[in-house]
Amino acid sequence: MQTMTISSKSRLAACLLLALMLGACSKQEEAAPAAAPPADGTPAAAEPAAPPAPAVAASVQAMSADQLREAATQALRENRMYAPAGDNAMEYYLALRDKLPDDPSVNSALTDLMPYTVIATEQAVGREQFGEAQRLAALIEKGDASAPALPRIKQSIVSAQQAVAQRSEAEATRARAEVEARTQAEQQRAVQQQAAEADAARRLAEQQEAARLAAERQEAEQRAAEQRAAQAAATQQPARPAAAPTPPQRSLRAVSMAQPRYPPEALRSGTAGEVLVEFTVERDGSVSDARVLRATPPRTFDREALNAVRRWRFEAGDTPVTTRRTLVFSPAD
Repeated sequence: MQTMTISSKSRLAACLLLALMLGACSKQEEAAPAAAPPADGTPAAAEPAAPPAPAVAASVQAMSADQLREAATQALRENRMYAPAGDNAMEYYLALRDKLPDDPSVNSALTDLMPYTVIATEQAVGREQFGEAQRLAALIEKGDASAPALPRIKQSIVSAQQAVAQRSEAEATRARAEVEARTQAEQQRAVQQQAAEADAARRLAEQQEAARLAAERQEAEQRAAEQRAAQAAATQQPARPAAAPTPPQRSLRAVSMAQPRYPPEALRSGTAGEVLVEFTVERDGSVSDARVLRATPPRTFDREALNAVRRWRFEAGDTPVTTRRTLVFSPAD
């Protein structure tokens, strides 16, 4: 069996070599891609801490002393001082120390590797890679259970895990609050839309009711005008001797009464008025001989009133009937 001895000059060279290798390892670890965030946009949880595992892998412990020396030398040459797990110089030297506890070269190599392992552990904590940090902390504890940095490292792991948990909870709370705010906004918009639809339906019902009342008022005015005209005609006729009774005048029942078109100029100016029209209802119910008797204001609504009356239709009867109707024009209607 060969015994590895390290002189003071060799140890200095080894320290410089280890420093260079540590820088390379750190760059490799920092270049590792970060885990992709969840597709649903929820905050990414911190890397879960794996259950404590043996500091040195069982496969490493099973190696012989010569195999461990060769593997440790190769690991140092390839900058695998403390990573990856199960194939790094730190684990090889720890396993070798278990087999050769009094070998000064092994203890010296572990002493040289310890500061870099401490730095790597702190970097893993900073990157919130708690599983890796706990693995490295286990290597430090196995290498030197009384290392001054060990309590601080363990406490930093616990504190960082708690901070990540609190941050995750805060992010989850904020996400829930945003979802609730969006839900409330959508509900408010739905309520506003329902209120607008109800208001539109109410306005339409009011307009239909106003149109119905206007039509009834117009019909009542027409009947009153007919009665007045009949009374005036009766008073103007001279008294005649009693003669044979005449057949009663047929009653007029409208089949369709087209509403007059409101003149655009009058509508824009808000002008209102009325037109008294006299016309004859023929036996087939059509209208003929329509003419304006009175219009207020003059010549503003005459044409539209006559056009509307000529389109009116009544039930057929035995004799023609001459009657009058007053058409009211109001912009409010």
